[in-house]
Formats: sequence, C-alpha cells, structure tokens
Amino acid sequence: MKKVFHFDSQTDLYRADACVVSCFDARFELVTRKFLKKRGIWWADPLKIAGGAKLFASPADESERSFALSQVRTSMRLHRTHRVMLMVHSDCGAYGGLQAFGGNEEREAANHESELRCAEAFLKSNIPTIEVECFYLRFTGVWALDPAQPDRVLDSPATSQD
Repeated sequence: MKKVFHFDSQTDLYRADACVVSCFDARFELVTRKFLKKRGIWWADPLKIAGGAKLFASPADESERSFALSQVRTSMRLHRTHRVMLMVHSDCGAYGGLQAFGGNEEREAANHESELRCAEAFLKSNIPTIEVECFYLRFTGVWALDPAQPDRVLDSPATSQD
C-alpha cells in the first residue's frame, strides 16, 4: 500500500462517554457533533445506520436489530460504555421522509416519539444496566424525549421554546 495522508491518531485505549445510535444522513452531522460536545460527550462510539434508533424500534429485518444490539454490547465491552444515546431525525428517508406523514411535522414528531420509546424499551429489556437517552433532531435543533411524561408528544416546531 501507498501512504496518501499523514495523521497521528491517539493510540491509547479510551472509555466511551456514550454509544450514539443515529442516522447517517449528512444533513444532521454538524448538529450532532455540536450537540454531543455541548453534552460533554468527548468520546463516542458512533453507530450510524439508516433511520438511527428505528433499527431498535421497527427494523425491516430482525437480523438488523440483532446486529445493532451486538454493536452496543461490543461498545460496552471494549470501551466500558454505560450510556446509549438514541436519535431519529425529521425528514428521514428510512421512514419515507416528511411526505410519509403528509408533510405534517406534528404527526412526524408523534411517530418519532413513539419509535424512540419502543427503541428505548427494547434496549432496556435486553441490557437492563444501560442508561438510555432519546433525541429527535429537526432542522431547527434537538429535542429530548421527556422520560417523566411518557404520553407527552414532542413539542411542534412552531410552539417549542427549546
């Protein structure tokens, strides 16, 4: 092989602050990085897959969910991760985009809240010791799922103060 780029990477082992399960949609890459930094997540084990947390809530195939679960467990084993951050985002192609909800952002938000809750329940039932946080990324920011209010729908973009 021929070296085409030089860069000195850290060689020390690390402890991951979180395993971050998110979509690979590049439109949300910058906000995800900035949000993680603001939350003090310096070392993350990223699990980027179409639909993000959808894989745990409503996978197209059960083998995909099993694979993703094994990746979370590997993050825990190799990097002593104790927290998973589940993310979904607006206009996600894995869900059919905003069009799948008739262009209605409130319907989309309600669906994604339900998906996040299912994904969280799946992870906690399979890895009882894991901490799970859930987030919905929109083009105007990041919304957190409120675990204290399981029946509350995420605020609509027009009314949210977050």
